Amino acid sequence: MGSVRVRESTQKLFFDFKYRGKRCREQTALDNTPANRKKLQAILKRIEAEITLGTFEYHKYFPDSPRAQEFTRQAELQRARAAHDTPLFSEFSQTWLDEMRIQWRRSYIATIEGTLENYLIPEFGESEVGHITRQEILSFRASLAKVQTRSKKPLSASRINRIMTPLRMILGEAANRYEFTSPYQGIKSLKVPRSDVEPFSLEEVRLILDTVREDFRNYYTVRFFTGLRTGEIDGLPWDCVDFKRRQILVRQALVNGDIEQTKTDGSYRHVEMSQLVVDALEDQKKATGGNEFVFCTRTGGPLNHNNVTKRVWYPLLRHLGLRKRRPYQTRHTAATLWLAAGENPEWIARQMGHTTTEMLFRVYSRYVPNLTRRDGSAFERLLINEFNAKIDPKKEGDS
Repeated sequence: MGSVRVRESTQKLFFDFKYRGKRCREQTALDNTPANRKKLQAILKRIEAEITLGTFEYHKYFPDSPRAQEFTRQAELQRARAAHDTPLFSEFSQTWLDEMRIQWRRSYIATIEGTLENYLIPEFGESEVGHITRQEILSFRASLAKVQTRSKKPLSASRINRIMTPLRMILGEAANRYEFTSPYQGIKSLKVPRSDVEPFSLEEVRLILDTVREDFRNYYTVRFFTGLRTGEIDGLPWDCVDFKRRQILVRQALVNGDIEQTKTDGSYRHVEMSQLVVDALEDQKKATGGNEFVFCTRTGGPLNHNNVTKRVWYPLLRHLGLRKRRPYQTRHTAATLWLAAGENPEWIARQMGHTTTEMLFRVYSRYVPNLTRRDGSAFERLLINEFNAKIDPKKEGDS
């Protein structure tokens, strides 16, 4: 039972009542007079009647109270649970995206926007976020396996996982806000086959550098012997080349035509330059030293990697009779050559922008024997000495 009381310090009246198990005290500006007490008692009686009927709305009586927002939010959640009143996926996904923009790079925002527009909104846009079921999610994922790319190939497991990630994040956030269990809970990502790398051999690297157009020889020399990513070398400014310390400072990358910060903390690094790289960059400085970017167009702007790939890289491989491989394989080539040369794996990981050596060994280690032809030779020599094992003429010549 509530009451109208007086605050001793001010002699002003206030309400004292319980609502949803909490004691509520709301101050008024009325003096402690019989008339004012009678007036507030009538209001309190109406409040308690509405509480009993379940129609009381706190903010209507006390709009400026800190309690108003708290109880209004609770009421909305209760109504949502009772009526399954959750926003449409199209509406909530936009709210979610607007809130997340501040922590993402522009290129990633563009990727998420494309995923929403092309896949998620057409499928779930008119559904309430609280009504989407596990079965609908799994059915949608299965349908993606039937989608074909421009090259008439089905979407890869990795691509499907990337499409599903925003859906998982959106439903998870909606579940937290509207207090329901996310239907995505327990759904695991598709298993992605281990990506194969196709590094170039030293002979192929030498052939490429001897044959490539003169104006791109320095570009590919740096790519092959630093392991820089495409965006990192295309967005490399001259003020990040330290000839004195023989280092390239990786601080930014060119992504979809925009200069952005590196993707991860590991990517933000310095890359040690070999003499070949130093020579190439010193030669390049004669040509583009007056521009912002190390490798640039005639007008001084950064290179467009699609144009370079289609007009220089692929025609060069075709001319040399080499298997068609993406320019990114220059990065894999650097890693395998460093490993084959016996460089410290932790140093290589830092050069590559990896935080640990785990990826290094998982992705590249199988190429080391192909390059050095020495792995296992110590064991084979033991067998030869102890068991008179037959010598493989090929290995004997390699050792």
